[in-house]
This record gives sequence, C-alpha cells and structure tokens, in this order.
Amino acid sequence: MSQIDPRIDALIPAWMNVPEIAEQWGLIVTKVRRLVDDGTLLAVRRGENNALMVPAAFIGPNGTVKGITGLVTLLRDCGFSDEEMLEWLFTDDPSLPGTPAQALNENRGTEVKRRAQAMAL
Repeated sequence: MSQIDPRIDALIPAWMNVPEIAEQWGLIVTKVRRLVDDGTLLAVRRGENNALMVPAAFIGPNGTVKGITGLVTLLRDCGFSDEEMLEWLFTDDPSLPGTPAQALNENRGTEVKRRAQAMAL
C-alpha cells in the first residue's frame, strides 16, 4: 500500500487510524485490520508514520456507514483504485448535492449507488 496522493488527501476532512476504530467498535485491532485486508474497509497509508488510515466518514458508532461496503465493492468492480475511489467519494457532485460520502452519511445511499452503477455502464 503506497502513500496517498496529497491532492486526494486534502479532499478528506477527517481520518481515523485502525486502533481508534477498534476502540470505537469494541473490537481488537487485528479484526479491524482483517476488515481492511478483505476490502470491507477502504484504507490508505498516510502521514509521517505511514499509518493505515480510514476516512472518518466511513465509520459509524458500531460499524461501517450503511452502504459503504457495497459501494466500495461496486467501484472496485468498475476498475477504480483505492485513491480513485476516495477522490470520487469526496469530490463535490452538484447533482447530489454534496459529496457521495456526505450522501451516504445522510442515508442517501441509493442515489450514490445509482451514480456509481452508471459509471459501470
């Protein structure tokens, strides 16, 4: 996993590291790492320590934000890299309005999924 591009990093307002997520969800760190490894959580390396980080917008109180796992799978199937997914999820879309990540957090995942599926066609 390589360091995230600074341009894409700047799009994402807040990040959480794996131990923070594990603590919030009441899991052991290795379980959260497994979620990253199996593609359930989208994570990148960033910062001085090259730490594994997840956008805070993907993290709910007891698990991932509704719809993010399926959306990440859909975008991967469309051939998106992790950085391309982050760029798409955190770039303003006037037709939503806001970013796809904001829409997911506002329970507007159906609209986000429709836009992602349209890209696959």
